[in-house]
Amino acid sequence: MKKIYHLKTCDTCRKILKNSNLAGVELQNIKETPVTEKQLEEMHTLTGSYEALLNKRARIYKEMGLKDQVLTETACKELILAEYTFLKRPVAILDKEIFVGNSKKVVEAMQRA
Repeated sequence: MKKIYHLKTCDTCRKILKNSNLAGVELQNIKETPVTEKQLEEMHTLTGSYEALLNKRARIYKEMGLKDQVLTETACKELILAEYTFLKRPVAILDKEIFVGNSKKVVEAMQRA
């Protein structure tokens, strides 16, 4: 399976997608088609952590005062399912590899895969 979860209105996601080989890759705009619990569990299986999938740079994360709290894995999962902006993006699943976020190292690895 080749799939990328992204946000269509995110400039960073658009730039990454523009510079990636998208042949045979399914794109899912998480604002229009939210991530399902089953999809999130698949991501969790590949990362081993819901926290690794949590976008701690989201404005709502700071507004809710979550940066001052210790979040459980269950809390991270519930946040991501409740609000699309909590998913760190993009998330690319290319065969059995997962690439989460937009750091230079992750993007380069994703584009080589």
